[in-house]
Amino acid sequence: MQTITVEQLKARLDAGEKLNIIDVREPEEYAEYNIGAKLVPLGRIQAMDIDELQDFRDQELIIHCRSGKRSMTACMLLESMGFTNTVNVEGGALAWKERIDK
Repeated sequence: MQTITVEQLKARLDAGEKLNIIDVREPEEYAEYNIGAKLVPLGRIQAMDIDELQDFRDQELIIHCRSGKRSMTACMLLESMGFTNTVNVEGGALAWKERIDK
């Protein structure tokens, strides 16, 4: 698992990179505030309900949550399932809200 800061992620998005970003928070958290990532709650990853992620097995998969803890768990779980390039967003949505969406 690698890590990325919210500033690095924003710079890559601003540069027009096509990124695979996954939000592992709960639907109500996502509805309240999100950065446009695909919602795949951590519980689904824990239940191995990841069919929609299979195409990204060998691609970079950037994962965020509220603060970085659930996304770290998701990265470790996905790596144990054979995903080769997971990236945890340091500080998650809280850091994004604080530093990017001021």
